[in-house]
Amino acid sequence: MLSGGLVIAGERSGVGKTTVTLALLAALAQKSERVQSFKVGPDYIDPMFHRQATGRPCYNLDPILTSETYVQQCFAHRCRDAEFALVEGVMGLFDGASGRSDVASTAHVARLLNLPVLLVVDCGRLSRSVLAIIHGYRTLDPRVQIAGVVLNRVGSDRHLDLLTEAIASLDIPILGVLRRQDAIALPDRHLGLVPTAELPQLPDILDRLATLGHTSFTWTALIPLLTLHPSPSSPSSPSSPPHLISSSPPTPKPRLAIAQDAAFSFYYPDNLDILTALGAELVPWSPLQEEHPPADIDGLYFGGGFPEMFAAALAANQGLRTQLKVLLQAGLPAYAECGGLMYLATTLIDLDDRPWPMVGLLPTTVRMQSRLTLGYRRAKVQRPSVLLAEGQTVWGHEFHRSQTDRLPDCPVYQLQRYGAEQPHGAEGWSLHRVQASYLHLHWGGCPEVAQALVTACSRYRQNREQAA
Repeated sequence: MLSGGLVIAGERSGVGKTTVTLALLAALAQKSERVQSFKVGPDYIDPMFHRQATGRPCYNLDPILTSETYVQQCFAHRCRDAEFALVEGVMGLFDGASGRSDVASTAHVARLLNLPVLLVVDCGRLSRSVLAIIHGYRTLDPRVQIAGVVLNRVGSDRHLDLLTEAIASLDIPILGVLRRQDAIALPDRHLGLVPTAELPQLPDILDRLATLGHTSFTWTALIPLLTLHPSPSSPSSPSSPPHLISSSPPTPKPRLAIAQDAAFSFYYPDNLDILTALGAELVPWSPLQEEHPPADIDGLYFGGGFPEMFAAALAANQGLRTQLKVLLQAGLPAYAECGGLMYLATTLIDLDDRPWPMVGLLPTTVRMQSRLTLGYRRAKVQRPSVLLAEGQTVWGHEFHRSQTDRLPDCPVYQLQRYGAEQPHGAEGWSLHRVQASYLHLHWGGCPEVAQALVTACSRYRQNREQAA
């Protein structure tokens, strides 16, 4: 086992914890190539920025989508060759998934990993009241160790003096100060930050964040907290990823095409690692830029993303859309989440109410909405698919502003909101050997789904070779 690492938490959403996290990561990455980051919760976009800052994948720590044990094993496994570890929290420190408890909160994960917390406080509209905020967060749960605070959006030297004087009675270190003029704006849109693939100015932003990191924090106190150390009294860190391998990898490896471009970029690194460990050969490709699917593939994986922002380009690639529909109708296995479902639909109506033809496999129109559908879902399978058995239960997460105009006669899932007792609705398509749904799955919590996808691809390859 390892000791060391630090959690960055906010006293609420919007206080600047992502800016603080990226400033620390960018500065650390100039000191070391072995900086491992993590993100609490199901978010896809913040981890993209982490990866650009550190050059390493950022892994999600989500005890609902996976489990408490998986969170601990994932942290230990991914840190085994790192020098520093940093975990970015979600929402406010004690804000859990249900709003009634701190389950899946930053505090929950900090306790699971036994890590200290650096609390980011927005000081933009307060002075002495900062004392009450920090005191409350420090004492609410004695199991959570607040190692220090970062004062963000400090207006002036006089403002800083007032804040410092107020905090002095708490005997808690101020480990960072960011001024109002230090703000580095990251562009956003209807689902959060704009993904990194769409930001040509990102290298300049990261350079500015690194400078901010070097000049705004007390590194003599932070480095000991961030540094990882092997624990001599505990067993060594697990050498294999924290997931179940139920069978020997197939030979030869099935080729699974992964749609990866600006339109399709929402993938948990764990999911791709699990597919590789199960024996799949992953073949990245771009539905935006390529006129044909990759050659000799045995399956397709369409992740989430922003197809609505690139609907015109996706629609213009008519030859590819036709080829994909023919392949999928002929039995090529495929798994599509959220943006992938939108792409496989008949029509996508974008934010400006313009219709665009898509692949046309699913007999439904997808329309962008002003309302956000968001939250954890317990999904019980009521119609079996190429990946799921009837009666099976998985945990997933919805995060979308589009809706289909119809459901299949028998949807794949019966959904239930996290913390609710009543059914939430039905969702998901199973057609030919394709499963498409708005539900995002983390296969650390259901590796059998990844195993089923690899098995389906392997069988397709065997049939393809026999027919050749």
